[in-house]
Amino acid sequence: MNVRREYDALGTREVPADALHGIHTIRALENFPLMGRSVHPSLARAFGAVKLAAARVNRAQGYLDATVAEALDRACRELMDGTLAGAIVVDALQGGAGTSTNMNVNEVLANRALELMGLERGSYDRVSPVDHVNLHQSTNDVFPTALRVAALWGLRALEPAVVALQEAFQARERAFAHIVKVGRTEMQDAVLTTLGREMSAYAEALNRDRWRLDKCEERLRVVNLGGTAIGTGLAAPREYIFRVVEELREITGLGLARAENLVDATQNADVFVEVSGLLKAHAATLIKICGDLRLLSSGPDAGFGEIRLPARQAGSSIMPGKVNPVIPEAVTQASLLVVGHDQALTMAAAMGSLELNPFLPLVAHCLLESFDLLAASCTILREHCVDGIEADEARCRRQVANATASATALVPLVGYERAGQLVATARREGRGLRDVAVASGWLTAEQFDAAISPEAVCRLGFAPTRITAKG
Repeated sequence: MNVRREYDALGTREVPADALHGIHTIRALENFPLMGRSVHPSLARAFGAVKLAAARVNRAQGYLDATVAEALDRACRELMDGTLAGAIVVDALQGGAGTSTNMNVNEVLANRALELMGLERGSYDRVSPVDHVNLHQSTNDVFPTALRVAALWGLRALEPAVVALQEAFQARERAFAHIVKVGRTEMQDAVLTTLGREMSAYAEALNRDRWRLDKCEERLRVVNLGGTAIGTGLAAPREYIFRVVEELREITGLGLARAENLVDATQNADVFVEVSGLLKAHAATLIKICGDLRLLSSGPDAGFGEIRLPARQAGSSIMPGKVNPVIPEAVTQASLLVVGHDQALTMAAAMGSLELNPFLPLVAHCLLESFDLLAASCTILREHCVDGIEADEARCRRQVANATASATALVPLVGYERAGQLVATARREGRGLRDVAVASGWLTAEQFDAAISPEAVCRLGFAPTRITAKG
């Protein structure tokens, strides 16, 4: 294998001659064989944006040669658009607060710039990973800033997925508005509702998630770029510090702002905990919805069977005809993983010490993967499940006619005691509540049907003047 020799403070190492990375990346690959997965692609792309902003400001202020700056500008854009993302190979989990990721990026950009200049990779006397690519920067301001940029991109992808899922449930709400069914509390028959009302509750919960996510952007938009090592701007020119975030804002189109207190923004990661908590709330919403969809579709013969979910695949290798609710099950698992990510992220943020949090790589992995999991979950839940939900209207009608839950709707007509007597008689004689109620003479069939109509069960409160009981 053709190799080149590179050196650092610890000595020299051989690097594959055709590799875009260098010695720092080689050491990181040896030191951190943990997950077997490289950093999140969005984080790599965000690093490209951050390095591009730094390079452009350094060139404008005379700190970078025009030839080097032009090559570096193109290399950064290639990393930002994903062309070079595969060259960022260090493990997602690493010691050093993300230094290995930063150096992997620096080496890749330096070697790509050299290539664009017609020079051999590793010619760091012409384009240095540290002196040129990392000029006026530190891992400690670059990594958190790139993480915020990547998280904002993740947020922009998640928000429309949540909105689309909300709208899908709103469509089911309209389609099922006329279907009266048994409502349940504590897994027991309770009162009547409509299937549309159940769907509306899911849509409203998702609407709250949508507005929670809207709050995330104002938290993530504040960055510490320019603060260098601990937020004091050590080794960076004052004019660079005041310009670099503006340049990054122009490059990304995101509403970024420099933190007023760069020391605080460098050492504290509580913003990521807050955002992760809002993602966890959305995950909890999805878990609840998916659990309900599994129950409502259970059976189909010996369960609730009130709705039918789209059949996606055969459900058993031994039970013919069995079809499982695989989409809600998959989304539940993804959402549970988001809850787990939140716990790990919270602990990582809490364990920061003094002027820096060394565990930001774990924060980045958990946060960015949670965005991905939730966006994908909303999409497959909508496309493969909610859009195709059907109601079993006949089954809902039978359950309403035979359910003692209908008795609550009769209380305004016959009173609590009489309604209780009707329930007891229906259970004792094995008859439907409607038959028993009409046979009692306390109300007519028309009054019973009106009391359990979609309009009546959805009305806010009751209007006693509209229905008058007999006797």
